[in-house]
Amino acid sequence: MPRTRWRLALTTAAILVAAGPLQAPATAAQDTPAPAAAAQDTTTAQDTTAQDTTDYALTVDTARQGPKIDDTMYGVFFEDINRAADGGLYAELVQNRSFEYSTADHASYHPLTAWTRTGSGEVATVSDDGRLNERNRTYLRLRPDGTEAGTGVVNSGYTAGIPVTDGRRYDFSVWARTDAADGTPLTVALRAADGTPLAEPLRITARGDRWAQYTGTLTARATGTTGRLALTAGGTGTVRLDMVSLFPRDTYKGRPGGLRKDLAEKIAALRPGFLRFPGGCLVNTGSHEGYDEASGWQRKRSYQWKDTIGPVEERATNANFWGYNQSYGLGYYEYFQYAEDIGAMPLPVVPALVTGCGQNRVTDDPALLRRHIQDTLDLIEFANGPTTSVWGKKRAELGHPKPFGLTHLAVGNEENVFDAFFERFTAFRTAIEARYPDITVVSNSGPDAGGPTFDRAWQLNRDAKVALVDEHYYRSPQWFLENNERYDSYDRSGPQVFLGEYASQDNRFRNALSEAAFMTGLERNADIVKLASYAPLLADTASTQWRPDMIWFDSTRSWGSTSYEAQKLFMTNTGDRVVPSTATATPAVTGPITGAIGLSTWATSAAYDDVTVTGADGTPLFADDFSAGDSRWTRAENRGNWTVQGGRYVQSDATAENTLVTAGDPAWHDYDLRTKATKLSGREGFLVTFGVKDTGNYYWWNLGGWNNTQSAVEKAVGGAKQTLISDSTRIETGRTYDIRVEIRGRQVTLFLDGQKWGSFTDDKIAEPFRQVVTRDGNDLVVKVVNAQDAAARTAIDLGRGTKTAATARLTTLSGDPDAVNTADDHPIAPVTSTLKGVGASFTHTFPPHSITFLRVRIR
Repeated sequence: MPRTRWRLALTTAAILVAAGPLQAPATAAQDTPAPAAAAQDTTTAQDTTAQDTTDYALTVDTARQGPKIDDTMYGVFFEDINRAADGGLYAELVQNRSFEYSTADHASYHPLTAWTRTGSGEVATVSDDGRLNERNRTYLRLRPDGTEAGTGVVNSGYTAGIPVTDGRRYDFSVWARTDAADGTPLTVALRAADGTPLAEPLRITARGDRWAQYTGTLTARATGTTGRLALTAGGTGTVRLDMVSLFPRDTYKGRPGGLRKDLAEKIAALRPGFLRFPGGCLVNTGSHEGYDEASGWQRKRSYQWKDTIGPVEERATNANFWGYNQSYGLGYYEYFQYAEDIGAMPLPVVPALVTGCGQNRVTDDPALLRRHIQDTLDLIEFANGPTTSVWGKKRAELGHPKPFGLTHLAVGNEENVFDAFFERFTAFRTAIEARYPDITVVSNSGPDAGGPTFDRAWQLNRDAKVALVDEHYYRSPQWFLENNERYDSYDRSGPQVFLGEYASQDNRFRNALSEAAFMTGLERNADIVKLASYAPLLADTASTQWRPDMIWFDSTRSWGSTSYEAQKLFMTNTGDRVVPSTATATPAVTGPITGAIGLSTWATSAAYDDVTVTGADGTPLFADDFSAGDSRWTRAENRGNWTVQGGRYVQSDATAENTLVTAGDPAWHDYDLRTKATKLSGREGFLVTFGVKDTGNYYWWNLGGWNNTQSAVEKAVGGAKQTLISDSTRIETGRTYDIRVEIRGRQVTLFLDGQKWGSFTDDKIAEPFRQVVTRDGNDLVVKVVNAQDAAARTAIDLGRGTKTAATARLTTLSGDPDAVNTADDHPIAPVTSTLKGVGASFTHTFPPHSITFLRVRIR
């Protein structure tokens, strides 16, 4: 039976970047399983009948114009997270090539991480005056003992090993010096983990006790993914080695020491309008010092662009915020070059000397601030200056005399200590605008979509007339469906928005659907949302610090997530201008907040007592003072250590996360929840839960969360959480707090120690049917997201007198909302077809759980 037919009015339609025709999936890269081929079908308008269908009407006003869409609206954000650079986009196959790994990178690291010793001679890593240079401080010392086996080391590469393909060439290089009078013979071999040879060995003789580079080529005679690079020294004497490197000859654009081809091509296939780099949290975290005479190069300093250019053997390495080492082989010159290669506007981000990402440290050093400002001015000169300038000349010496055409530069990333950040941002901005008035200096609004930091940030940015503010948020699919109109009410007088990081919290197709629905709102507001980029971009399956991600890879394969397919569809079919349109809405299903109650902790030991639940009319529903044990409580997960101690319910494991226990009736509504809570030890505070339907669907009042820096109410839907209200409340250890949650309908009021802490009404509608229309030359591109179980039978009106071609091109993503794209299975891929029966008005049924782009030629 069809559902009741409904009519709705949807807002002005919007648009995305990089105008271009709809496309079938890009050709799969070498060694990458191809997604299912895009089907070519012919469909007649109104010929699809779904058993479970909702009716909509979509009206397009082709006589009017909406906002112009900039070519740079959609782009990509690159951060070295999830091994995105070393072991990822940067094609180097040797891990820890310069023996610089350290406990500063990771507790398990040491200078021979990824290396094993072979032979019976001496193998040692050394940092002394014999080093390669001041930035490359540690090297390998071998003292072979003259035996036939020699003395050496074997590198295991990244993840499973070094991947090689039969018949392909691999370029080897090493820096060496030796005190052996007749030189030191070096044998370079590629073999599988079981010792099977993968290539003919390469033989080199190092001569002289001054550092020199030696190169050669290995040609694979077999294919394998567990390769090992063995480097063996013969003879006697002492030989020193550094920068042991192996690159596939077949890199992106064929550049020696360049980028991994399949990853670079998948990013390029998005046709991004900009490339934001190099981060992210790694930009402004760690120490802000550079070279230090006592300890050498600091291992946890902020990302400084001058460390990353020039010969790779002279670049510093650094501890990555995400828990591994970064070699800087992929540096600023390579970022600019890649942006140019893919036709993207470069958008670098420089540190502001105020750490974000939850660290909240401020560097108060005027001299250091001046140096960083000067470094930023030098960066602009490096990108844009003439070859007669100091840094323009340096760019030319690196092989690019033509300026890169930098127009935008961001200062800082996700700072929570916002007043301190803004003071420093202003110093950067003043200096940049004085010398380079055409550069747009981008600020930010902290790490979330709302809250006190966000509000303060926007106030300061607005008062200072900042041109562009970078917003970041990762939220639940529900949040993205509920917040399509987020930018409708933004002040058109500025600042404009750069949505630099966003994603819904998983990699299933339901996440891509919710993101696509949200993107229709971005396009509709293309006059205020000028730039947008999903994040993170890349993730190694064997080394992941963050999920979701757009492109996944292992040592030989790469594939786009469901979100990649959705982003690609928008990014390659943006159009030039929004065309105003309206559509009918899905009927809202409303009712009171219902659910049981719960208690939890996060990396904290806490005690609860005197839990009561009372109906709005005063009827007692539940009471537990734990005098009879904890039999009325159910553990949601096997986490934590809950016991009754001294008449209190105590969770004693100060390391366990989300130790939720629940009680009561999921049908409860309109009630008061009260309890007493005491923090005993640990990093955070209390989690008092209400509206509990199951372990993935609930609300909790997170008091003392985020390392006891703030408090908030979070709503979990399908396991993904969103913040509904927050403030800076912190929790004291040993103090007992009186907590009360009052639920009336969909309104919640919260009291802490008898004082009102805050309130909210959770009544936003998660609208599953969203659309936007854009004009791309002579085409109208009707973009419809149907994120529900029912098909959407839609009467489409392009306006009386509108003359169209008789057919239109459809590109559709559809499937199971829980579908995940993997290396071996790509269930979510675009299907193209031809739609017949198109005219000024026609009907089309959009499948359940689908993203559809309908391209109509206007005559």
